[in-house]
Amino acid sequence: TALCPLWIGCRLFCPSTTQSPLPSAQHNNALRPTAGMPDSALSLPSLVDMGFTDAQAEQIHEAVCKVRGGSATKHALSTLTALFGLGFNPSSVLKMLQKCPELYTVRESQLQQCINYLRKLGLVEGSLQRTLAHYPQILTVPVKTIKHVVLLLREKCLFTVQQVADIFRDSPAIVLEDLSQTEYKFQYVYFRMGIKQAEMVKTRLFRFTLDEVRCRHCFLERRGLYQTPDKRGQTSIINPKLDSILKIDLDTYLSEIANASAEEYDVFQRLMARECQEQDQQYDSIEADSEDDNDDDEDEDEESGGKSGYRKRAKK
Repeated sequence: TALCPLWIGCRLFCPSTTQSPLPSAQHNNALRPTAGMPDSALSLPSLVDMGFTDAQAEQIHEAVCKVRGGSATKHALSTLTALFGLGFNPSSVLKMLQKCPELYTVRESQLQQCINYLRKLGLVEGSLQRTLAHYPQILTVPVKTIKHVVLLLREKCLFTVQQVADIFRDSPAIVLEDLSQTEYKFQYVYFRMGIKQAEMVKTRLFRFTLDEVRCRHCFLERRGLYQTPDKRGQTSIINPKLDSILKIDLDTYLSEIANASAEEYDVFQRLMARECQEQDQQYDSIEADSEDDNDDDEDEDEESGGKSGYRKRAKK
């Protein structure tokens, strides 16, 4: 399957986020002297019995009370059970819950579906745990949404099954990125920079924003330090590797790759922002004119029985 470049405008690169049985409702009411307080299954002694220290148990107990009250109480126990079932220790579980309090309210069925699907993608034991510890938010994302990301990576970006697994392992936040932004980021790096999929995965491309990628690349390009390869993949200079552009801090990038000062880069970023704003306005104007033209065409179609619409399609 051939890759086709999409329109890559500045607009797109500028900044524009096993359940244990629970007591019956009647029994819950008897155990809950204060409205919104967790039931006995999540009492301080119960949490300590799970392996949490007194201080950790108190933190969880307070968090469950704060996060949407009853909803958190209903699902928190199944969340703790699932995380312990994955082999996390109490300290790791607490860190994950602190990173993502929404885990207290995730339904058990969604949690298990997500875990099972990540395993199916190729995140084996060890990799799965490291991914979840780094980015527990992925457990709150519906499997349908994750499947859409996988479909994009496989069919539009032509990553292999193993490469997709590596992307999810190293850059799990991709599940919450806008799909169009993900696709344009790939298209930009593939066509404008001439970078293949393997190097993108190795560099962990999807940890970086479109703006970061574009600014660093364009700065090198305008200084004559980077060239877009021709159809044969050839350039008259040796381009720096993608990881040398993105995976280093700004000071190292400026001194070793761009041979420029921080002041020069700062000026360039401001100029880029201005270009983005101007192209934004131009793009909006073109869209508005296009909508007006479409309205005129529709009016003509109604008067001529739709013949003008046929002529317009025939010209294409």
